[in-house]
Amino acid sequence: MSFSRARAAFQRWLFRVKGPEAAPITLGQRRIFVLPTTFGLALGATLAVMLLASINYTLSLGYALTFLIGSVAWVSIHHAFRNLVELRIEPGRVEPVFCGAPLHFGIVLNNPGGRPRTGLQLRPTHGGKPVEELLFDVPAAGRILQDVAIATTERGWLQLPRLTLETCHPLGLIRAWSLFQPDMRGLVYPTPESGAPALPHGAGDRPGGGTHGNGMDDFAGLRHHQPADSPRHVAWKAVARGGPWLTKTFDGNQRGSIWLDWQALPAGLETEARLSRLTSWVIDAERSGLDYGLRIPGTLLQCAHGTAHRHACLSALALYGRAHG
Repeated sequence: MSFSRARAAFQRWLFRVKGPEAAPITLGQRRIFVLPTTFGLALGATLAVMLLASINYTLSLGYALTFLIGSVAWVSIHHAFRNLVELRIEPGRVEPVFCGAPLHFGIVLNNPGGRPRTGLQLRPTHGGKPVEELLFDVPAAGRILQDVAIATTERGWLQLPRLTLETCHPLGLIRAWSLFQPDMRGLVYPTPESGAPALPHGAGDRPGGGTHGNGMDDFAGLRHHQPADSPRHVAWKAVARGGPWLTKTFDGNQRGSIWLDWQALPAGLETEARLSRLTSWVIDAERSGLDYGLRIPGTLLQCAHGTAHRHACLSALALYGRAHG
């Protein structure tokens, strides 16, 4: 067994975290660990020197001061421990993101006790130490929602990693912490292709429907111009004023439709490049108000539009070639 695997196994045994845990997670006494901080160790060394000096010079006030400060430090161990014990952890919402953007996991901390929990920090175990601004409190008999951002590097499901909840309350001498891993995961969409070609036109599309938007009757608004847009619908007044190129969209009874087909893409495109282009086209088609369908190997989504259909298409692209479990 390699050193890294042995260390991971030792940490799982020591911290009693063996993988994703079902909610709610209660931080019992055996899950909370306490050690002195760097400041606490320095104070301990100072008290040892003070005690030796008091013994050597028979200083009564030195004894009193040493044991007084030592007693306060000892009591802070109890307060740091009580700041975490019996807290309950529950999963919150996780909204899908595009690859490259941080995935935000909502973590609910529930305090059933009658005293507030102050000076807490929540972070990924291997994500480094949080900054001072991330300190938060949980009110007595209350609950709060904390956000944990995890970097994304590939599409598909992303499991929430192990988290650390810690506190140095009340004096900064003692660090109490607990590790846990709620059973949460979030979906990461493929990265949209930057500068993707205009939406394709195929059989069954209404002429011009791939770019005109919602019919030809009532003016609905403006969107970014695409090379395939008709010159008749360019917002020329905005262009003449030096503004960006925009295209007028219209509301009507007929809605353009388009198919986004894996097989219609250039043969030389790699898998991830195909997924990125189709992702960009899904976004453009939804923004343009089109009915659009998606054909990829193993998946066929009929023409539709709306938030649910957009999510279904992007999810199919995100999970292409990935395990769905």
